Amino acid sequence: MTYSIDIISCITERFMALTATEKRIARFILDDVATAAELPIASLAHHTDTSQASITRFARTLGCKDFRELKMRLAQSLAVGQRFILDVPDLEGVQGIYESIISVLETNRRALDTEALQLAVPWLSQARQILAIGMGGGSTICAQELQHRLFRLGLPVVHQNDGLLVRMMCAAVAPKDVVIALSLGGHASELTNSAAIARQYGAKVIAITPPDTPLAEQADLVLPLVVRENDYIFKPSTSRYAMLAMVDVLATELAMANKAQAKDRLRRIKLALDSHRENHDDRQPLGD
Repeated sequence: MTYSIDIISCITERFMALTATEKRIARFILDDVATAAELPIASLAHHTDTSQASITRFARTLGCKDFRELKMRLAQSLAVGQRFILDVPDLEGVQGIYESIISVLETNRRALDTEALQLAVPWLSQARQILAIGMGGGSTICAQELQHRLFRLGLPVVHQNDGLLVRMMCAAVAPKDVVIALSLGGHASELTNSAAIARQYGAKVIAITPPDTPLAEQADLVLPLVVRENDYIFKPSTSRYAMLAMVDVLATELAMANKAQAKDRLRRIKLALDSHRENHDDRQPLGD
């Protein structure tokens, strides 16, 4: 499989080395990619005060066979969304980061499926082992966080994010195992296929992901996420906070369902940390 370099990046990086005529064409394209991707060569030449031959030479300078290929690659760049091309202003500032997090948490609080949550708790409490899997940025972090939360409660849990190891570990499960698959998108084929493999071998699969996604379809139980992104691409995804909140909700419910075991393990951890720390503040986090 071959991957083409993004044509917008190519134009931007080569801009200073272009001729004066080519720079006029490049400026027009960068100012309005959508229009440039639709215009016939004669119209583009008219709008840039150049010739069709100049347009063709410009396309070849960028590594395209002809103008048709240039238009196709411009359309591919547009397919990822105009918000990655246009300069969308940030009207909220730094305070907007906090407001976005609060908004996504409130949206997902309302979407919480308490019946699914109550079904997940006994599955996990009685599991021979729990495998938390996630790939990509936020999902990987949340899978690791799930391990951090559950081992403190005395539950047998491990996380994995390597695609090949996830597949191998899902093929090694047993009927009393539970796989928790985390994905903000729900479309990662490595994760979806691994979940299907785990179910094939009798493990329960819980998906923390948006409903009506390929991953959700492969799960025995879905703890749904509402994932919404705004047009300001420089602001980190707030949806990962919804996933982290779901991890905390699940861990809290499991702790409450296994109070004696959870208190014993948490007390042990606190004792081990107090003997290691110089500051014995009773309110310090347990290893966070």
